[in-house]
Amino acid sequence: MMQVRRVFRGKFVAGLRRLFASDQLRFFGKCMPLHEEKRFALFLRTLYRQDWVVYAKPPFGGPQHVLHYLARYTHHLARYTHRVAISNHRLLSVSAAAVRFRWKDYAHGSKQRTMTLASEEFLRRFVQHVLPRGFPRIRYFGFLANRRRAHMLPLCRTLLNQAPPAETASAAQPITLWKCPRCHGRMHLVERLSVAQLFFAQRKEAYLLDSS
Repeated sequence: MMQVRRVFRGKFVAGLRRLFASDQLRFFGKCMPLHEEKRFALFLRTLYRQDWVVYAKPPFGGPQHVLHYLARYTHHLARYTHRVAISNHRLLSVSAAAVRFRWKDYAHGSKQRTMTLASEEFLRRFVQHVLPRGFPRIRYFGFLANRRRAHMLPLCRTLLNQAPPAETASAAQPITLWKCPRCHGRMHLVERLSVAQLFFAQRKEAYLLDSS
């Protein structure tokens, strides 16, 4: 694993060098000084002083392993989307000055460790998990997403050598449940009017019938 970390780090830094040399990197805010070649080179040297974490494991052994993986992923996703960023049992002490809590160090065998942060820093990190108004927590469904399935589903069937589903009669001719109260024939939707449209239409009709 140590060798994998070094190889990944070397290739990643080499890729940054190539992008910088071809003027394809852009820096903003506090990173603006990195546009200078000397500062950028100094920044790359600092990357070698840190331990890079590379997570690698054997590929799936078959459909059964894929199902187990998806089940675990769905479970963790449900826990994240229906709970807060940190649970109460992980909090060890809370005061006006600092917050002490437990965390799991995945880089070193998932060991339980403790961390103490200033109250302002703890709140800053916690607020990063709060979505702005109007943003849902789950907003993507892969090839079944509403914006992509019209294109992705036929592509999936093509890659799987599957024929497209046969078009049913109900899909070709939508059936309405509305019946005319006089002839009991089938009624079809012609136009939908909003409340405002109905209101102004009535006012216009009353204006036209005003005999004064």
